[in-house]
Amino acid sequence: MIENENKQELLDKRYMRMAYIWSENSYCKRRKVGALIVKDKMIISDGYNGTPSGFENICEDDDNKTKPYVLHAEANAITKVARSNNSSNDATLYVTSSPCIECAKLIIQAGIKRVVYSDSYRLSDGVDLLSRAGIELVTVELNG
Repeated sequence: MIENENKQELLDKRYMRMAYIWSENSYCKRRKVGALIVKDKMIISDGYNGTPSGFENICEDDDNKTKPYVLHAEANAITKVARSNNSSNDATLYVTSSPCIECAKLIIQAGIKRVVYSDSYRLSDGVDLLSRAGIELVTVELNG
């Protein structure tokens, strides 16, 4: 049992590092967030925060506030998997920052059963909702 837990912890850290690398694709200046959806040890979707397809890659307005139509990394990953032949049911979502309340609702509806994150978002209502829905929450700290 301990060996399996250590193996899962190693996998969680590897996928989290990959989510951080994926976050580098974001054009957002205030905060870059990356997400991966993994099922049966396969990455079935990915996403990062940014503007919708076809929009200019500028996330903040002149006052450095995030534009209201910027998509979060989790929403991008979930909508991307919805357009594929894959199912996110029983999958794990790796995201560099804990989900907000809006993304938490999408995660629940997408059938994702486990969420692994590193940084905490300024509000905890998303994590609280996921916990209430019985979704396993794991915090992974990456050293260095």
